Amino acid sequence: MAALEEEFTLSSVVLSAGPEGLLGVEQSDKTDQFLVTDSGRTVILYKLSAEVYRILSVQGTEPLVLFKEGAVRGLEALLADPQQKIETVISDEEVIKWTKFFVVFRHPVLIFITEKHGNYFAYVQMFNSRILTKYTLLLGQDENSVIKSFTASVDRKFISLMSLSSDGCIYETLIPIRPADPEKNQSLVKSLLLKAVVSGNARNGVALTALDQDHVAVLGSPLAASKECLSVWNIKFQTLQTSKELPQGTSGQLWYYGEHLFMLHGKSLTVIPYKCEVSSLAGALGKLKHSQDPGTHVVSHFVNWETPQGCGLGFQNSEQSRRILRRRKIEVSLQPEVPPSKQLLSTIMKDSEKHIEVEVRKFLALKQTPDFHTVIGDTVTGLLERCKAEPSFYPRNCLMQLIQTHVLSYSLCPDLMEIALKKKDVQLLQLCLQQFPDIPESVTCACLKIFLSIGDDSLQETDVNMESVFDYSINSVHDEKMEEQTEILQNGFNPEEDKCNNCDQELNKKPQDETKESTSCPVVQKRAALLNAILHSAYSETFLLPHLKDIPAQHITLFLKYLYFLYLKCSENATMTLPGIHPPTLNQIMDWICLLLDANFTVVVMMPEAKRLLINLYKLVKSQISVYSELNKIEVSFRELQKLNQEKNNRGLYSIEVLELF
Repeated sequence: MAALEEEFTLSSVVLSAGPEGLLGVEQSDKTDQFLVTDSGRTVILYKLSAEVYRILSVQGTEPLVLFKEGAVRGLEALLADPQQKIETVISDEEVIKWTKFFVVFRHPVLIFITEKHGNYFAYVQMFNSRILTKYTLLLGQDENSVIKSFTASVDRKFISLMSLSSDGCIYETLIPIRPADPEKNQSLVKSLLLKAVVSGNARNGVALTALDQDHVAVLGSPLAASKECLSVWNIKFQTLQTSKELPQGTSGQLWYYGEHLFMLHGKSLTVIPYKCEVSSLAGALGKLKHSQDPGTHVVSHFVNWETPQGCGLGFQNSEQSRRILRRRKIEVSLQPEVPPSKQLLSTIMKDSEKHIEVEVRKFLALKQTPDFHTVIGDTVTGLLERCKAEPSFYPRNCLMQLIQTHVLSYSLCPDLMEIALKKKDVQLLQLCLQQFPDIPESVTCACLKIFLSIGDDSLQETDVNMESVFDYSINSVHDEKMEEQTEILQNGFNPEEDKCNNCDQELNKKPQDETKESTSCPVVQKRAALLNAILHSAYSETFLLPHLKDIPAQHITLFLKYLYFLYLKCSENATMTLPGIHPPTLNQIMDWICLLLDANFTVVVMMPEAKRLLINLYKLVKSQISVYSELNKIEVSFRELQKLNQEKNNRGLYSIEVLELF
């Protein structure tokens, strides 16, 4: 349970603060004093040789100076030598957007985020080892999103970087404190943490700050037309804990120190005290019973375990209390640490899907151990067993992360694709087809049925890997040229007069809209990406054909139209290949056309809507036969030329030869 208390004004903000608002709020050495800096007043301490981005400080450590080029210096060392050379760390046009200073294991750690052409990067500076690690932050499917605000929290192994995106959602990225390869530029994937906490098209700025490991504070408008609010969310249970309307508007800046939130409200710097209790389901739902009055304060007591009676509450003197706490810390540290693998296996049996996803990402970010393959297999098995026992439990994000480890196969977890087929999870099925080399033909056909039958509206709401799909948009001029080339040249060869006069007559009578139908993709791009995964899958023709007969004829016709479209696209260039990162090959396209016709020809030939498609396929095969026939004739001539080349060794240094080909 979280609560925002009565606000009070710390100071008035003069107009010289400028359009950017305040430059920063920092806590001084005393807990009840804060340093506020605006752009209207400037104190010049010394001349630097490079532009300073920000001066950062944490209690008990030396202040750090972060330069705009990414270099970091201690303030004392910089004051001792102000003219020292400052190196450039980040690349050209890379701009620092946000920074945070931590203390981990009594060692300072600095993280700063940069942006360049819409791409975001994270730099982590470890000062105990002088290691600077760079990470690329992947934006996922929505590459056009813009990150509005950052915040972070830290534990023993990870920095939890949270970002508030332009779509109004909060995402989380886990950054390891001790990377496996510090010198390598690694990529990090974000995961959805909270959905639609603020309006995506908010007029004013938005801000985000982490209060503890379970709570975040968000500054912004929850709806496009509503006023700005300060809200506290429980990220563990995905619930809104409290909110406070700010009618005078804010600058979109939010700071947090101790149990106080600082923001610009109108022309005043406002402080709002808050309290966050230990996160629990009852507290998240607002069902905790409070025995105290709302205005009372909680006073902590120590339990006197060393009294002769063995029980009782009482105040301890400070020295005795410190001895008790010190002894308890030693006892806890002596207990053996639970291995991450066992901790993960125990987590998947009882915790929520969100918590399991976080633990899986933490485990995968660690350095691989000898039992890594075994742990991954046991984890998937445990998740699938729980899916069967609890129908509402379906951790698809965890399963997708585990599949992408390249450790699993169909034989290790056959229930995985069975559950995905029941859920009609086409994204997970596509990933399995791309990763598993041993999928049975019956399962491949089951995936094909779903890919062909699922509606276009459902596909639009699904995230699908589009790497194998190219741009299908074709202008009308190109359509006409392509159709003319198909009728006249036929794969670069002008055949003899067609012996199937009836087929030619019917093909030439087709209307204009049917002409465009053959040169435009018959399926949407997301369905095309799913069908491409089928084309890439391994199979045995003997075992595949019986299952292809169970697919409805209208779906077979749709698949044949798509394959014919891919063949036409291959015919556009001399290499007979499709554009894209991992497109289907010509052999895969032709093999699947043959498979579908062998299994369903007697059914498809009776369908009136498939008549023109079959005629096109007939002409396609006939043109291929003509091309190969001419190539066989040329092959004989090349053999004779090869024999003549072998006899050249018996001739002199110079000769004139005349070759006649018949």
